[in-house]
Amino acid sequence: MSKPSETPGRRVAQNRRARHDYFIDERLEAGIMLAGTEVKALREGRASLQDAYAGELQGELFLFNAYIPEYRAANRFNHETRRPRKLLVHRRERDRLLGAVRREGVTLVPLALYFNRRGIAKIDLGLARGKRQYDKRQDLKERSWQRERQRLLRDKG
Repeated sequence: MSKPSETPGRRVAQNRRARHDYFIDERLEAGIMLAGTEVKALREGRASLQDAYAGELQGELFLFNAYIPEYRAANRFNHETRRPRKLLVHRRERDRLLGAVRREGVTLVPLALYFNRRGIAKIDLGLARGKRQYDKRQDLKERSWQRERQRLLRDKG
């Protein structure tokens, strides 16, 4: 059997609801500690960041509730599907993020899970503030207007 072709920077999972539910103030890339079977399951392209969030556990930064399914070929050596996974960031960056989460009422939301050019699993985190219902409606109205404007310009030009 041939190995599936992998393009560098391949996105494995994306949290599309995050941009709808939150204002993303700042983005950062973090490493993630994974077991071997988790990496193999990710390379198959099967993961979900729906309902996932990042937070503090014993002074460290962890990713909670991210779903990485069991690797079928691993039988009894498999991993837990929704276990907390440690995120790898510099100490100063970690302290700054955790301070912002504690102080300002913001949350760390995972935006995407991907493999970088070197084939290492990375997670894109966003420092986010929650949107209200009227903010969501305003964004929808703005997106709809931009789409209509592009359509009008394309038809006239």
